[in-house]
Amino acid sequence: MTVLFTGSVIVTTTHLEQDDPADLRAAREPAEPALIGRVGELAPEFSRFLYTAVGGDWYWLDRRGWNLAEWVAWLSRPGSETWVAWFHGAPAGYVELAADIHDGATHVEIAYFGLLARFTGRGLGGQLLTQGLSKAWTLHERWPVLPEVSRVWVHTCTLDGPYALRNYLARGFRIHHTTQAEQDVPDDPPGPWPDSANT
Repeated sequence: MTVLFTGSVIVTTTHLEQDDPADLRAAREPAEPALIGRVGELAPEFSRFLYTAVGGDWYWLDRRGWNLAEWVAWLSRPGSETWVAWFHGAPAGYVELAADIHDGATHVEIAYFGLLARFTGRGLGGQLLTQGLSKAWTLHERWPVLPEVSRVWVHTCTLDGPYALRNYLARGFRIHHTTQAEQDVPDDPPGPWPDSANT
């Protein structure tokens, strides 16, 4: 796939955080909830599918060029977890957790989160983020090598989906700071299919 960078835009990035599990505000259960489960095996091909299927409609470009070894290295890190929302047997979206240790405590990033376009508007995003945050705060319980979680954080930007920031705030995140930077972007998002931006 070839992505042509033809211009630059000013991108606003909002950094959000929680510093206590009590910060989490659960979403209302959707009328027809998804089944949410953890990917228990190393599955780089599946992770790559989720990344392109969800992020293709936006400007998720940083992992488009990753090879198999890069995916395996990332997914093999302690505290790396992928939780998938399944809807009638199909993957509807996912949340990816990534852990780092700071000052003797674990900080968990919501590294990626989103739904495939056809599954938006059903309340599944709130359900998935609620479960993802719950799993983030208990990450150390599943990874004994990690100290207790003291912070969960995420960032979103004006190139992401239009409801992302609202969902994060509704789930109890607080804005830590915002930044602005000029960024080269293609005229259109790359799309979830190879060369879909050019068809």
